[in-house]
Amino acid sequence: MTDKNTVTPQAAKDPSDWVTGDEPATGAQMSYLQTLATDSDADVPEDISKADASKLIDELQDKSPRVG
Repeated sequence: MTDKNTVTPQAAKDPSDWVTGDEPATGAQMSYLQTLATDSDADVPEDISKADASKLIDELQDKSPRVG
């Protein structure tokens, strides 16, 4: 029996396999991408999908001094 207060880590699913991956990026993704892009002098496409936004977030986090 699992305690309802216990957090069980979820297996990360490849964004390419997301059912909603082709939908437009969320507002939260776009906001975070803009912050990371500013740190790394990168451009963020306005019409980026959820899946591509997730991949770009991972990429830019590796370049950002904010993420450690």
